[in-house]
Amino acid sequence: MSQENKVDTDVKDDKEAPRVIVEDHVKAATVDTIHGDEAMKVLANYRGEETWTEEEEKKLRRRIDFKLMPILCITYGLQFYDKAMLSQAALFGLRSDLDLNVGDRYSFSSAIFYLGFIAGSYPAIVMAQRWPIERVAAAIVIIWGGCLLATIGCTTWKHLYVQRFFLGFLESGISPMFMMVVGGWYKKDEQALRMGMWYCCTGYISMVSPLINYGLGHIKGGRLSSWQYMYLVAGLLTNTSIWGVCIFFFLPPDPVRAKGFNDRERYIAVARIRSNNTGVRNTHYKFDQVVDALTDIKFWIMFAMAFLIMIANGPVATFSPIIIAGFGYSTLNSLLLTMPAGAIIGTIEWVAPYIAYKVPNTRSYIVVVCQVGTIIASLLLWLLPRSQKGGLLFGVFILASFGGGYAVQMGQQIANTAGYTKRSVTSSGIFIGYCLGNIVGPLVFKPKDAPAYAPGFVVVLVTSIIAAVLAILYRFLCVWENKRRDAEGAEGFEHAYDDDLTDRKNPQFRYQL
Repeated sequence: MSQENKVDTDVKDDKEAPRVIVEDHVKAATVDTIHGDEAMKVLANYRGEETWTEEEEKKLRRRIDFKLMPILCITYGLQFYDKAMLSQAALFGLRSDLDLNVGDRYSFSSAIFYLGFIAGSYPAIVMAQRWPIERVAAAIVIIWGGCLLATIGCTTWKHLYVQRFFLGFLESGISPMFMMVVGGWYKKDEQALRMGMWYCCTGYISMVSPLINYGLGHIKGGRLSSWQYMYLVAGLLTNTSIWGVCIFFFLPPDPVRAKGFNDRERYIAVARIRSNNTGVRNTHYKFDQVVDALTDIKFWIMFAMAFLIMIANGPVATFSPIIIAGFGYSTLNSLLLTMPAGAIIGTIEWVAPYIAYKVPNTRSYIVVVCQVGTIIASLLLWLLPRSQKGGLLFGVFILASFGGGYAVQMGQQIANTAGYTKRSVTSSGIFIGYCLGNIVGPLVFKPKDAPAYAPGFVVVLVTSIIAAVLAILYRFLCVWENKRRDAEGAEGFEHAYDDDLTDRKNPQFRYQL
């Protein structure tokens, strides 16, 4: 039996903080879940064999994947389908019907969505910690589907602004909550791949939505405009309350409360991730962990990276079909030509986390490599003449390479943050950086610079380079901190559930590279 798969039940010395001891069949009667993690209740109340085989763990992990990943993937795919709708609807009369061709109105209609994201992310993550995540997520999905349908009723750009703000407000909690769910189920080395599995749906859904909207774009003479039919279909796909109900009943939120697992499976699910030193669930909001997060330089580097990386998402999410149309293609063909980009980027967003899963300590380097793809694309779209359609299309197809690095970054952020409240705050904080980047991105692509948008691609180029440099700096800080802790003689794997410690306060914590 390997040492990793056995719960450590020894108390090393009298100076350690009080903890629940799980020894033979003597169990603690009570567990402090105000200061400690709720997972301790599972460990304290389990009365079976406390070791397990590798095969038993693999079987359980496959079962977790089967129960969890389809829900995360479908939900995130639906969310991105909503986001991508704006740029596709813009080709079919949205801008002219709602008077968005004036100044930066169209760009701001994309940016205001992320202002709603910022406004909603903190309340959403607090609710997700205070109340069951699956209930919060289900409610959000049901309401946002109705909000998406409301786009059909917009008759001016002002109406669209209001609708877009509240759509962003509603959708803001999904990604941080998904990060929390993955962090509670998987070991550190397993998290990047699972993050990539649901994040890659942003690319693959871009292969499907153009086909749907291509058909809807052919509708002529109906009571609604083509773009309104697009939002009608998207809203019905998301709403009808069906998917929200599925999330409510079938999303396994964490090993402590998930349904459909027997006592032994639940015990293994909790005990196997004790080596993460990050905890599983604690419903008590701890202000000291908020301070810990906001004074952690590594968090701010991650925040800056998210901001800088996502500036490139401006042309991807808001202007891709418009940029392609500027190469001389028809409206419908411009829509279809976004599909190869979806296939390429979806694959990158899956392969990058897979490499991070298979090759240890490469996460920061993978982020850099993905940024190089975006850097090359920016150079092509900035410098190539309009006659070089092949090279320009290739630039559009690989522009969103940053998505693979961002998927890895999300997994690295969760793996490198301990303390349930701190992980909640930093997950929400990273998405504020994500939102700020998505606000700035569309606004640097000015109508006066069409169709080449050269100044915008210069901004994308510079910010992508800086983000790559920050990824290397983050790795350097983690290496330095790990070496410092090793020099102090702390063991690499100890158990921090007991006190719900943050990574900075737990000397046994080691950062993923």
